[in-house]
Amino acid sequence: MPPSPGQPLTVAVPNVSEGRDRATIEALVGACEQPGVRVIDVHSDPDHHRSVLTLAGAPLAVQDALVDLAGECADRIDVRRHRGVHPRLGALDVAPIVALHDEDVPFASEVARGVAARIGEEVNLPVFLYGEVATDPARTRPRDFRREGLEGLAHLLDEGAIVPDAGPPRLHPSAGAVLVGVRPPLIAINVWLPDATLTEARAIAARVREDGGGLPGVRALGLWLPEAGMAQVSMNVEDHRRAPLHAVLRAVRAEAERLGVEAGDAELVGLVPRDAMRGPSPAAMGIAGFRPGQVLELRAAA
Repeated sequence: MPPSPGQPLTVAVPNVSEGRDRATIEALVGACEQPGVRVIDVHSDPDHHRSVLTLAGAPLAVQDALVDLAGECADRIDVRRHRGVHPRLGALDVAPIVALHDEDVPFASEVARGVAARIGEEVNLPVFLYGEVATDPARTRPRDFRREGLEGLAHLLDEGAIVPDAGPPRLHPSAGAVLVGVRPPLIAINVWLPDATLTEARAIAARVREDGGGLPGVRALGLWLPEAGMAQVSMNVEDHRRAPLHAVLRAVRAEAERLGVEAGDAELVGLVPRDAMRGPSPAAMGIAGFRPGQVLELRAAA
């Protein structure tokens, strides 16, 4: 059931720390499927051991879905036994509310703060706010919380050096913590490197990401994926207006060529904002298997 006429559409993109067990993934998706909200995309990766869900619907329905998802994650996922290449702090690792336009930020922020308060109170998990609702200017992005790892974050909490925005003052023993934020549409995209080593993948990632002197708002990691049997550059493009997707992919391929490494297909993770696909065609950018159903606005409005 879509939102009522005149009611704003809310989009959320929760990332859960499970990408292998099909029954668990289906149960997590099922926790989100309730009146007023739809799960419009699910992308699971066994090497990252992570699933990215995209929800769209009425604001309170999306809020309910995220709280139920947090509870289902806490019941089913133990981050102490989690082994995946993607960094994480919790069973429900991040739960961003997407502000599709700049003017959507205030309302998205209201929804996010409500989600954080309810997860903290109803699911008894510590919650940290990031992005447009961050309360700590030193920690505005997920990587700022992940920097010390799960054990390091637990130590900071024990010392009182950091305090959750909602929920208990300590990590949940098996479910960790939840990061709730507000952000614009983000593009998650991976580039396969069929004949590269992990060292070469990390070198390419270091050159294209913002903090290495690369493109603005680009976060990149060089990873080795055992199940796939190859290396990968895994990226988040935080603002495709400042760093167009075609420029990001061109930079990765140029760095790979500089090292004498073949850059293979690119893979979109989840949905992509419509504006980001203007310019060169997906095929020209080397994006494999792109289909119109991956455009965020089209799926959300369907």
